Amino acid sequence: MNNLTESDSKYDNLHEMKVKSILEKINKEDSEVSNTVKESIPDLKKLCDEIIIRLNNSGRLFYIGSGTSGRLGILDASECPPTFGVSHEKIIGIIAGGDSAIRKAVESAEDDENQAWIDLNKFNINKNDVVIGITSSGSTPYVVGGLKKCFENKIYTASIICNENMPISKYSKITISLLVGPEFITGSTRMKAGTAQKMVLNMISTTVMIRLGHIRGNKMIDMKINNSKLKKRGINIIMKELNICSNDAEELLTKHGSVRKAIDLNYDKKYKKI
Repeated sequence: MNNLTESDSKYDNLHEMKVKSILEKINKEDSEVSNTVKESIPDLKKLCDEIIIRLNNSGRLFYIGSGTSGRLGILDASECPPTFGVSHEKIIGIIAGGDSAIRKAVESAEDDENQAWIDLNKFNINKNDVVIGITSSGSTPYVVGGLKKCFENKIYTASIICNENMPISKYSKITISLLVGPEFITGSTRMKAGTAQKMVLNMISTTVMIRLGHIRGNKMIDMKINNSKLKKRGINIIMKELNICSNDAEELLTKHGSVRKAIDLNYDKKYKKI
């Protein structure tokens, strides 16, 4: 197996480079990530279609990973409830080593091939769910072991990796291979590999949430109103949708506590126009 994520950087003597040169070369490497992700769109389309079907039928989406990959999964999962108004139980991120590993690396946790299945069973994982394993190498035991058990139990699986022809693909219905090549610092997959994974996770969750109806037009009508910035955003959405003044929009938002309800329950009523 050719492990692209561990291959030598195209650059050497980094310690002798000037600051500007380091920044330019990192940026040059990052600029190629988007085109790599673009090549995965056909597979991403198939994966999103499957996730939409299952989430529409009471299923859930799980991300499992370790290190940077695990943190990215948790980040994406944690941002869905405030952005799209879904339950925290709908999209769930799990990291090797548990929640303490979000802030402080627990590197040895990724070597336990049985722990991911134990962690998933805490949520009563079942055949309605989807589990996506995120691992740059494609060989992390925690992630591979978790997907293997899911596969054996007929739970829909997918993986996001930055290699090809890796062990995890045997247990993935769909493998998203993001071949970003060597990192600027050899083996530092928090860089291009992490960027590519973050882009793909954004694409998956955003596409799925749009198709599940949590966006209207281009607005977050189901977002949680839990700070002044989001309240202002909600007021602006209601103003535009109902063509009313800000005072009326704020009154409706306060009354209903939801942008969607404020719009849907008042669409045909008469208000002072802007």
